[in-house]
Amino acid sequence: MTDSNTTSEKPWGGRFSEPTDAFVERFTASVGFDQRLYHHDITGSIAHATMLAEVGVLTAEEKAQIIEGLEAVKADIEAGEFQWSVSLEDVHMNVEARLTDRIGVTGKKLHTGRSRNDQVATDIRLYLRDEIDVIAEELQRLRAGLLDLAEREADTIMPGFTHLQTAQPVTFGHHLLAWYEMLVRDAERLLDCRKRVNVMPLGAAALAGTTYPIDRSITARLLGFDRPTENSLDSVSDRDFAIEFCSFAALLMTHLSRFSEELVLWTSAQFDFIDLPDRFCTGSSIMPQKKNPDVPELVRGKTGRVNGHLISLLTLMKGQPLAYNKDNQEDKEPLFDTVDTVKGCLKAYADMVPAIVAKADNMREAARKGFSTATDLADYLVKKGVPFRDAHEIVGKAVAFGVAESRDLSEMTLAELQKFSDIIAEDVFEVLTLEGSVQARDHLGGTAPDQVRAAVARARQQLG
Repeated sequence: MTDSNTTSEKPWGGRFSEPTDAFVERFTASVGFDQRLYHHDITGSIAHATMLAEVGVLTAEEKAQIIEGLEAVKADIEAGEFQWSVSLEDVHMNVEARLTDRIGVTGKKLHTGRSRNDQVATDIRLYLRDEIDVIAEELQRLRAGLLDLAEREADTIMPGFTHLQTAQPVTFGHHLLAWYEMLVRDAERLLDCRKRVNVMPLGAAALAGTTYPIDRSITARLLGFDRPTENSLDSVSDRDFAIEFCSFAALLMTHLSRFSEELVLWTSAQFDFIDLPDRFCTGSSIMPQKKNPDVPELVRGKTGRVNGHLISLLTLMKGQPLAYNKDNQEDKEPLFDTVDTVKGCLKAYADMVPAIVAKADNMREAARKGFSTATDLADYLVKKGVPFRDAHEIVGKAVAFGVAESRDLSEMTLAELQKFSDIIAEDVFEVLTLEGSVQARDHLGGTAPDQVRAAVARARQQLG
């Protein structure tokens, strides 16, 4: 047993009679991945030291020494001159140990009134808040690019699909605005999540608060938090905010994956609806004709890892008793990878979407196939007094005739159409054109080109 006066290498080693096993030391260390929190850790420590000085726990001179020392440590890290130590376990103890090396015993006073439990919870919130702001900007850039493309393609007719079968004519601009609506909801979820991220756990200490006369409102104000957390037990053990962010990310990535699937289909020779610039594609090592849509394919593939991270965090938290447990160390890698993946995918899409080129002739030709104006013919009959179910049957028979003759409804003669209903007149051909079909849906949320342009204008106003 060690003498009570022996100084342990570990900051918590006073209670232990033997050193940590070398494997266990590596196994339990988090510094390999949590060192990315150094900036937020130092920022939080500066605010903590400032508050301790204001309430009289530290002197003004001690506060100044600590802040100067922390700034120097940050400079060392950013200059690549900082040696991270696994034996010091995590980013927090590495920073504190270097601070103490620089300024002596005063550095040991920094941890007064806090624990690594509330410290790491604060660091993650500071980190995630900053990353949310970056992601929100990229999401806005993608939305703006979609609006520009939708406006440009407001008159470009394409087939709308259900069950991946031709359904009714729409415009490419209208289709793009459907993507846009998904991203609007994503942006709202992200900003709503930010509200719950932006509360401060610092001051909860290990789990029960501290006996020092701290003022958490000072620290919260210095760090830009909306308020301190209310309950010390929940403060150190809560990871709802990380799960909520990953939930947002999983939905966003699911939307991007759906976009990707359509882009992959549309760039294929079988559809040939759009062209992606070469800089977003790659070729084949053996087939010289290939131009592969790698960016959409990768985004579609990366969705799985983000969905997996959400499940990982939910599973991590589901069996934990209050308060902090070492399990929580496993929150960082899924969260960090989710942030990195979302940022990369959004950047790729925000760069790529404005450069999409629509092949309008191919889209229009595809819309002519599959009897896409059949519903328009049924609506035409209803407006002339035919009950909808009867109109549906009449048009169904006309389509069956067209299938047998390999002709679209618009290619039939008036006499042929009148075999199915004598109500049909010469004006029927106005509703059987693709342009007439999309123009007829001239209402809020409809496919008419003017409605597409109006929707773009409203969206731009909201986007700011």
